[in-house]
Amino acid sequence: MTGIVSHDGEKRLVLVSGRAHPELGIQVADELGIELLPTTTYDFANGEIYTRFGESVRGADAFVLQSHASPVINQWIMEQLLMVDALKRASAKTITVVAPFYGYARQDKKSRGREPISARLLADMFRTAGADRIMSVDLHTAQIQGFFDGPVDHLWAMPILVDYVRSRVDVSNVTVVSPDAGRIRVAEQWAAKLGGGPLAFVHKTRDVRSPNKAVANRVVGDVEGRSCVLVDDLIDTGGTISEAVRVLMEAGAKDVIVAASHGILSEPAVDRLRASGAREVVVTDTLPIEDEKRFDKLTVLSIAPLVARAIREVFDDGSVTSLFDGNA
Repeated sequence: MTGIVSHDGEKRLVLVSGRAHPELGIQVADELGIELLPTTTYDFANGEIYTRFGESVRGADAFVLQSHASPVINQWIMEQLLMVDALKRASAKTITVVAPFYGYARQDKKSRGREPISARLLADMFRTAGADRIMSVDLHTAQIQGFFDGPVDHLWAMPILVDYVRSRVDVSNVTVVSPDAGRIRVAEQWAAKLGGGPLAFVHKTRDVRSPNKAVANRVVGDVEGRSCVLVDDLIDTGGTISEAVRVLMEAGAKDVIVAASHGILSEPAVDRLRASGAREVVVTDTLPIEDEKRFDKLTVLSIAPLVARAIREVFDDGSVTSLFDGNA
């Protein structure tokens, strides 16, 4: 079955997946108990993208799943925009963009003059293409929800990560650590779910003129002899995280587990994380993680149950509050 029909027969759900992360699309469809909408997508010789759906979507509630994965992130964004446009022109009733990892989320404000606010531009593009709603997991900053003129479902991977990490530590001897002062609020929520232990953060400096470069200076908080859970929304080149692990170990931490929602793992992240001294690195599969990026200390948790549950709640006009306030 390629879709779900509501009990009253008046609504039909269809799920479309792009080519960026096909495994996740299949997993979400399995969780929903449906098949993906048959789709033909290919590239012309000059790089332009063609897409067409193999079945009617007239009157359907359509969900377009595409994670904005590297190294061709712009191609995957364009592909998702074209899918939204095709659904609109095929008379879908509603269109929800499902972007587990939302591209350009780090460019959510102007740090210097003459810069774009790219996260806002992306939201505008999806709206123009025909999207009625956006669904994403752990946006870099919550303010991005205000960039889209329509409902935004901001899902949290925290419950999935916390459940796993709780099984890997002695919660009576845990300090939750934020990699910088800006994510203290998230660390507080982690600490509450792990039993209310102490908090710490790593003081770092960053040159806004140099991407992916930060210097961890010192740790503020009680970490000596304690298991540290270092939490962040994403790991890109691994510089911030590996430096934070180093600072924590130098401050006397017993061990460090890194937990992040999005494993971008751009070069040289794998080498940095391997050498960082972290006991384990835990991420979800909001992005595809190829075999060459996997290593013995890396644990990848499935995000499909969370995304599928949110899609089902939206389709059934249910509540997704528990999914985006971290209390699922």
